[in-house]
Amino acid sequence: MQPTLLLVNGNIHTMERLLPRASALAIAGAQILAVGGDELAALAGRTTRVIDLHGLTVVPGLIDAHLHFLSYGLSLREIDLMNVPSRAAALERIAARAATTPAGHWLTGRGWDQVLWPEPLFPTAAQLDAVTPEHPAFLRRKCGHAGWANSLALKLAGITRETPDPAGGAIERDPVTGEPTGILLERAMDLVAQLQAIPTDAEAVDAVRVAMQRAHSLGITGIHNMEGAPALRAFQELRRRGEWKLRVLQQIPEVDLDAAIELGIQSGFGDEWIRFGAVKIFADGSLGARSALMVDPYEGEPHNRGIAVSTAEHLKAQVEKAARAGLAVHTHAIGDQANRNVLDAVEATRRAGIGLHLRHRIEHSQVLQPADVPRFAELGVIPSMQPIHCTQDIVLADRHWGDRSRLAYAWSSLQSSGAMLAFGSDAPVETPDVMQGIYAAVTRRRADGYPGAEGWYPEECVSVAEAVYAYTLGAAYAGGEEAIKGSLAPGKLADITVLERDIFTVAAEEILTTPITYTIVGGEVVYENG
Repeated sequence: MQPTLLLVNGNIHTMERLLPRASALAIAGAQILAVGGDELAALAGRTTRVIDLHGLTVVPGLIDAHLHFLSYGLSLREIDLMNVPSRAAALERIAARAATTPAGHWLTGRGWDQVLWPEPLFPTAAQLDAVTPEHPAFLRRKCGHAGWANSLALKLAGITRETPDPAGGAIERDPVTGEPTGILLERAMDLVAQLQAIPTDAEAVDAVRVAMQRAHSLGITGIHNMEGAPALRAFQELRRRGEWKLRVLQQIPEVDLDAAIELGIQSGFGDEWIRFGAVKIFADGSLGARSALMVDPYEGEPHNRGIAVSTAEHLKAQVEKAARAGLAVHTHAIGDQANRNVLDAVEATRRAGIGLHLRHRIEHSQVLQPADVPRFAELGVIPSMQPIHCTQDIVLADRHWGDRSRLAYAWSSLQSSGAMLAFGSDAPVETPDVMQGIYAAVTRRRADGYPGAEGWYPEECVSVAEAVYAYTLGAAYAGGEEAIKGSLAPGKLADITVLERDIFTVAAEEILTTPITYTIVGGEVVYENG
């Protein structure tokens, strides 16, 4: 068979044990035809496109194993509060948007992080009122588990001092007056969010298209999407138009579990472009909102163990229901108690022999008790983790978890115990830039070098090869798709990322700024730098 595309003179890392390195790849249509060396040049025919890589580094197409793709696309149009250095700077950005937005229209945005501010306290509605007197405003914290509302938004939502905390959520209140402060945690955010306009299908399609183009520029060929119907409709519409060039493992929100069971949808249903993965459940909140569910109280907060968004009993019932229907469960768990509750729920189904083939995952797996580390491998639970969370959360973890942080973001410990790591970004919570994720995984340092040359708990670092594996074959395995993607071998999908630098040998700091030269999806060059 004559190849349609031939890559030669490359530094190719296949992620395959039998042939880990190569210099040439032959592609026929959407699949890899051959992997090898100079001998593949003889396969080129008259219509074959030949790309001489001149030594550029090649890896399997990068897969982001956890993000919110429609939200990421929409976030590119919202008020961007990522990395603002102070509350005053955040208010300045909000005021600028308010000045160009008609009165009465919602102001939305995300990304603020009080930990970065000189006074690391939650902001208030009164502070937001000063720059948004004519607009309801609601701005999500970077973690997505806390929201900052102004007084008009609280009024529209009917939130007063008499409003009870909703199940699985909390309304922050002034300790003296009892009045809402403007900060809503977990499901309390729904009281405001339900008032905001849902993107139209056309708006969703536009947002997803922009997000896809950004993903391609970052070398991403596949995503595991943690959203519901609006995103799924947008993916399908773009595919119908012939515009969709990204592999999707689509999750099913817990609220849609019964409908999925009624329809007979099971994990793995779909094709190489859009496939159903699992049911997405929330066990707890986040570190930044101090709502992650903990075994012991937060440091300095003897009465705060976080929020059980789902009780242990609820988790067991839902995991069993899903597993009996042939659906894996991917559960958000940050705190050590939340992770334990999820592991207990999966163990109950495993012992009962229910859905033994299913690849359950814990999304984030951020802090663990020592006894729970080996349980991931024992139960076949995949830790789906986001390396950049580690470096962004160092200060918060030390402050709120103290010595428990030794097993926070415990990549090496989990991997050594036999667990299969899958890495992602959680965009728009963090950037989907995989190079930043790999840098975080191998150094446990921020881009500015904090907290020092050795990194934070450096014993949990992984190698570049291990990090790339988690973004390729590990992510593919986590989606049950390792037979068709995640490595470069004959017969697999021709999803390929070409890097300008050899990230396996350069200084770690150079990984951060390594450009993507080509992104190839199904044998088609969808991004070319220069």
